[in-house]
Amino acid sequence: MPLWNIHHPAGVYSEQDKQDFAADITRIYSRVGLPEFYVVVLFHEITPSNFYVGGKPTGDTVRIDVAHIARHLDDDQQRIRMAERLNAILLPYTRDRGLHWEFHVDETPRDLWMIEGLWPPGTGTDAEKAWVAANSPLPY
Repeated sequence: MPLWNIHHPAGVYSEQDKQDFAADITRIYSRVGLPEFYVVVLFHEITPSNFYVGGKPTGDTVRIDVAHIARHLDDDQQRIRMAERLNAILLPYTRDRGLHWEFHVDETPRDLWMIEGLWPPGTGTDAEKAWVAANSPLPY
């Protein structure tokens, strides 16, 4: 599962912006075969008095940390393309709004991941396909 934590200035994103942003992020992963319900996006509003860059408060910075858990990329060129693809998704929500942005991606080992106490099925297996069918689309 990709888990996105988006730390942003308070009030910079409307509820519709958040829905659109989360949908754009989800599409990145669903287009390469990841189940949509694996994608989790959390928005964290932060006031300038609680957001410091270089020891100074900031009200115009977006900091994103992404955890890739369900899938990993071992090939350097694939990793570069993925980072560029993620950055492109961010532009309408950062640069185009006059915001500064930074992100990083961590890859969590698959053996440190469970959902409701269950080990997720292997990538591309029949068990994963059945799990996707049973859990998509999300009921909310």
